[in-house]
Amino acid sequence: MSVLVVGSVAYDTVHTASESRENALGGSATYFSIACRYFNEVSLVAVVGSDFKNDDRDLFNSQHIDVSGLESALGDTFRWGGEYELDSNRRKSLFTDLNVFADFSPNLLPNHQNTDYLFLANIDPILQLNVIKKMERRPKIIALDSMDFWINGSLDNLIETIQKVDILFLDETEIRLLSREYNLINAIKKIHSMGPHTIVAKKGEYGVTVFQNDDAFVVPAKILPKVTDPTGAGDAFAGGFMGALSAIEDISTTGLKHATLIGAVMGSFAVESFSVDRLKNLSQDEINSRAAEIIKLSNIKTPLQTKFRRF
Repeated sequence: MSVLVVGSVAYDTVHTASESRENALGGSATYFSIACRYFNEVSLVAVVGSDFKNDDRDLFNSQHIDVSGLESALGDTFRWGGEYELDSNRRKSLFTDLNVFADFSPNLLPNHQNTDYLFLANIDPILQLNVIKKMERRPKIIALDSMDFWINGSLDNLIETIQKVDILFLDETEIRLLSREYNLINAIKKIHSMGPHTIVAKKGEYGVTVFQNDDAFVVPAKILPKVTDPTGAGDAFAGGFMGALSAIEDISTTGLKHATLIGAVMGSFAVESFSVDRLKNLSQDEINSRAAEIIKLSNIKTPLQTKFRRF
């Protein structure tokens, strides 16, 4: 069952404590789709400007990603700049130039409207809701990512959209902000009452906690000797998660544990390089080996096997 992601494709300028990269390929839909494609077919809906490089378009094609929904508009591609402190969990935005993304209105082709697994990346909740409404039939799973910007500035629209999704991706700070509850358990219960049956609470280098109704489990992050660039880690996590979940078609606790494990694997690869340099050329052995390393750090015991997409 294929996956559809609606989000951003961008050029990022990133400064870390030791290195920098200018105009690197980024964006939520970019990281998501490249991580997802290892496990299932994925289609990307986004917009780029007239400055978008042919080499970057070719990269999507070489990754066997459906870019029929990648629109081109007159103007510049969305650009973002950020600077990370020595503690890579802390960053500040230097600039955000929406450019053609400011007028983005997702256009779904007929094959997109019948997708079984839909991921709404971190964009305006009004656009996220419009995508749901454009689906010819309700997908089996609708997942959504958001951030404090939308919680603070578009809360009513975000809640209306959240009511229609199955899986919600937020970090713990955003969960508390959305629910207006400091206690995490009370916050999770309140968000469950809004609609999502599964909440993925991201904790960066400390892994994730997944809440499914009354059940909860933790998957740790891979301990790395060096984090080169944390940008896109959450999107790569979501791509691995949705790719694995759609491949096994199992939303039981066992299936969610497997999907979360694969998400943690893909997120760990994303931070090892700038842009998608590390993420784009992984082998099955590398993915399986890292999954085994994370399993050793956890109490995950699952008979499921990772299903890789065949080309």
